[in-house]
This record gives sequence, C-alpha cells and structure tokens, in this order.
Amino acid sequence: MKSVITYLCLCFLSLNLVAQNGNTLGYKIEGEEVVFTFDVRDYKEYTNEHTGRKMDFKDFDIENVVVSGEFNLWSRDKWKMNKVGEYTYELRKKLSDFTDEFSWEFKFVINNSYWAEPSNKVSNIAPAVDNYGNNYHTYNLKIYTAVPDPNGNACFKLNGYENAKNVILSGSFNRWDEHLFKMTKTTNGWELTLDLKPGEYQYKFIVDGNWIEDPDNPSKKRNEYDGYNSVINIQVPVTFNLFGFKNANTVILAGSFNDWNEHEIKMTKTDKGWTSTILLSGGKHHYKYIVDGEWIVDPNNSIKEYDGYGHINSVKMVR
Repeated sequence: MKSVITYLCLCFLSLNLVAQNGNTLGYKIEGEEVVFTFDVRDYKEYTNEHTGRKMDFKDFDIENVVVSGEFNLWSRDKWKMNKVGEYTYELRKKLSDFTDEFSWEFKFVINNSYWAEPSNKVSNIAPAVDNYGNNYHTYNLKIYTAVPDPNGNACFKLNGYENAKNVILSGSFNRWDEHLFKMTKTTNGWELTLDLKPGEYQYKFIVDGNWIEDPDNPSKKRNEYDGYNSVINIQVPVTFNLFGFKNANTVILAGSFNDWNEHEIKMTKTDKGWTSTILLSGGKHHYKYIVDGEWIVDPNNSIKEYDGYGHINSVKMVR
C-alpha cells in the first residue's frame, strides 16, 4: 500500500510545527490534540488508487474523506473527517491516541478510492519512491521532528568560518537532510536554534559542502563511516513523588538513569511524603525507591516492567 499512496512522515510533538520555508500541509497540533485538515483548494489532482491515473480535482464530487495511516492500521472507515466548511474537512484526535513511535505515515482517502496529490510548490514534500529508489512520480508530504525557533531549547553554534558561503545543520532530528536547516551568519560565526523534544541527537555541520563535527562539543559517537558525529542530549525536569512513608529516615531514588546508584539522589521530605526533581532525557526509564534500605516499586504508578534479571521496576516515560 505504501508504494502507491501519498503519505506523510511525522513525529507528533506538543507544539505547532512549521516548516522552515513555508506552511506544512495536512495537520497541525493544538494543545494536546492532533488536528488533521483537508482543504480541497490545496489540491489540483487526485490519483485513482486502482489504475494510478491522475485526474483533475475540478468538478470532483467528494462524498467522504478519511484519514488512513499506520496509527489506525490503514483503516478506510474508522477515522472519517467532518466537513467544517464549503471546502474543508477536519478530524481531531488526542495525542494519547498515538503510541510513542518516531514517525507515522498517513494519507487522505477520498470516496474510499482516491488520494490527493499536493502541489510541488508545497514546502514539506518529497518525491515518493519505493525501497529501491524508483520514483512513482507522485509526492509525499513530509515533516521533521525539529523546527527552527528563536525561543527553542537547543542552540547550535559554529564559531569562525567567516569566509564560508553556506553552513547547514544536519542530524538525526531531520533525518540528515542536507538542505533544510540553513544556519544564520553572526559576528562570531554561524548559529541556529531549534525546538527539540527530549532525547539524544547526533548532528554535524556542512560547511560549503564539507561535513564537520562540532569543534566545541567534546561529546561524540562513532558513525558508520568510521568517523564521528557530535551528540546533544535534550533533558527536561521530571518530578518523582513517593506519598506516605512519613516515618522513614531516608528515601533514595535509583533507576536506569543513574545506573541504579544507591546513594546519589536523596529525596526531600514533604508534608505528603518524599519528592525529587531531576533532569531526564526522552524515552523509557526504570526506577525504584529505597526506603531506609528497602527497595520498593512506586505504589502510585501502575506502569511496571520486568528487567532482564527477573526484577520488576516502575516505569517513567518522558516525551
């Protein structure tokens, strides 16, 4: 199915994602909701799924529009859109309806048999190709996990290179795109600020076509080309609360985030129990509390998993 449809790769973030050089097409994020939007005026052609024939959108009688993708097992009838205007359709879904995958693919299915072709002037498109690189002569909508934002949480700086004509920031946050994130020249070099969700990312700078590591960042990992990528780890404050246990003398927080250190994170006693706020990267973290030397799971967290040694731990997800 993926080889003959228009689809969109996206990572759902709790912020409004805007492409660097124009508006994205197909969805937006509003608070804790994903809002799928289909506007007939954004499309001029549709493709017959069975014949592959492209046809003009003019005078096309739309009976229904459905959002179909990996998140609903490509269902053709579960996620029907509502007509909200003369030309527009909309469907709202909670972010909690989606699991924590890196990306999703979806399409707009019209009358159960046709899909809309975006204009090649839309900023977030890429040619549709199969696994062997063969072009299907259609376009996919595309979006990245990061966006330029002057108020973002990750500022990338490359000092020097005053004579460079063009510097690009490329990394795992934009699937190593070589053109998208153009850095801005400053008095000291080059700079670009992104808004990234919590997690570890690898990146490099492309200076006039030459790939280089970040010379001011000692954190790096070896890549598949026998070289190194620079690494940045975006963390957010996460609060752990253990309610009760007011008669305890000491409570320690230990987990996969600190190699289960039994002494490092001492929790603070409060009127309701014990608390501690630490910085964590994105992803899944196992943890336990050590109450006066006794290891316990979090009694107020129903999410638990076994580790590889037969122990059960509480789980904290950071997104």
